[in-house]
Amino acid sequence: MTPSTSSSIVISKWTLDEYHQMIDAGILSDRPVELLNGEIIEMPPEGKPHAHLSSNAADYFRELLHGRAKIREGKPITLPNHSEPEPDIAVVQDLGDTYLEHHPYPENIFWVVEYSDSSLTKDLEVKPKIYAQAGIPEYWATNLKRMELVVFRDPSDDDYREKRTLIEGDIRPVAFPDVVISVGRLLRRRG
Repeated sequence: MTPSTSSSIVISKWTLDEYHQMIDAGILSDRPVELLNGEIIEMPPEGKPHAHLSSNAADYFRELLHGRAKIREGKPITLPNHSEPEPDIAVVQDLGDTYLEHHPYPENIFWVVEYSDSSLTKDLEVKPKIYAQAGIPEYWATNLKRMELVVFRDPSDDDYREKRTLIEGDIRPVAFPDVVISVGRLLRRRG
């Protein structure tokens, strides 16, 4: 554990190994949390629109990417920056039983998607930096307050170079340029 100081507050930072030890010991079993930059962050409960729309999006991705990728919902991904977030959707390589040994690493991840309402600040300001630092090629954040899809692409050392906001039309994932995804369908609009 490495302490860091912010003003007069001391924050304890945790490594991935320490975080996994807490999970294995059952210390975090009754709390929905994720590890972000070495900090254990509680996740707010999902509201009805969040749960419904993210579940529908995952089903939609399964239809479009059948046999080409694994769609994981609310499952951990392991990143090198002392982070183990649990995105609403992670589109990853289908490595079969390899995931019995470890969660997907950045090199296994095509893109991640978050549906955001109460976690909007975290999902639009903190997570893009974490995902970009890990080299995840693409990150989509669905802003449920404004019903828009914020697309982050082209990761750099500390953020994504490209950010655009969509409310309609189609999008083609970087990893699958032949796949056309309706933005309206992700936002529950006709599209």
